[in-house]
Amino acid sequence: MAKKSWLERNKKKMETVKKFAAQRAELKAKRDYAGLAKLPRNASPTRVVNRCAISGRRRGFLRKFGCSRLTFRELALNGLIPGVTKASW
Repeated sequence: MAKKSWLERNKKKMETVKKFAAQRAELKAKRDYAGLAKLPRNASPTRVVNRCAISGRRRGFLRKFGCSRLTFRELALNGLIPGVTKASW
């Protein structure tokens, strides 16, 4: 499990991205890069980290399922993800 502070920091970044999204789009359309530079750093969507919804892990994140590879494996083996079966050949 990730530290609670990391999860909260990421949530705060997401809120900042949403808050400045319209303003960033407007400045980008005008090609006003000096104005973009004056916005907070966390207003950029690239600063938000993909994290596992269950464990908070950021490495080994599977976008399609929204969780880390370890959590995905546990859920898949328990049959909690529909349509996912263990490979056998």
